[in-house]
Amino acid sequence: MAMSTAQTPGRPMRADARRNYDRLLCEARTAFAEHGTDASLEDIARRAGVGIGTLYRHFPNRHALMSAVFQEAVASLLARSHELAKADPCGGLVDWLGAIITHAGEYRGLAQALMSTSRDETSALSDCNVPLREAGARLLARAQASGTVRADVSIGDLMQLTNAIALAAEQAPEDPALAGRLLTLTLQGLKGPRAAD
Repeated sequence: MAMSTAQTPGRPMRADARRNYDRLLCEARTAFAEHGTDASLEDIARRAGVGIGTLYRHFPNRHALMSAVFQEAVASLLARSHELAKADPCGGLVDWLGAIITHAGEYRGLAQALMSTSRDETSALSDCNVPLREAGARLLARAQASGTVRADVSIGDLMQLTNAIALAAEQAPEDPALAGRLLTLTLQGLKGPRAAD
């Protein structure tokens, strides 16, 4: 999570700073849900009852705010990866990829932001990307060890693919089943039942 300048390491935030931080997160979550991740930071600050300077003291940039907003969802996805580590290796990986797509599709613009920062560990969004990539790598390795997933598949490619599917689905909100179909198509390929003949 992004470190607030209102807080020094080892010292909790003042009560008023904590209230401002919490209000900013609440308003950002609402604004991102309503308007996408490119929602106006000035509007978020105004709706939280603080000035833009207060927002920037807590969150030095948009990605830092996004990272803080999405930490709860990241924690849920990490917990889900631990549950799926006990499932069928390939099925667990596929279920987890579906959960990643659902998460990335919850906020317009999130998939694009995650894709554009996926390899940038200096981005505040690395607090989201890195743990998810590590969790996915464990599930992928397990599926590869079982022989159900090709050895040349990388977690980086799978993460980009899930974000691309979420981004495509974001462009077609009238088709809520699109993401699932695209994931199935990706995993099963174009071969029909007669292709094995």
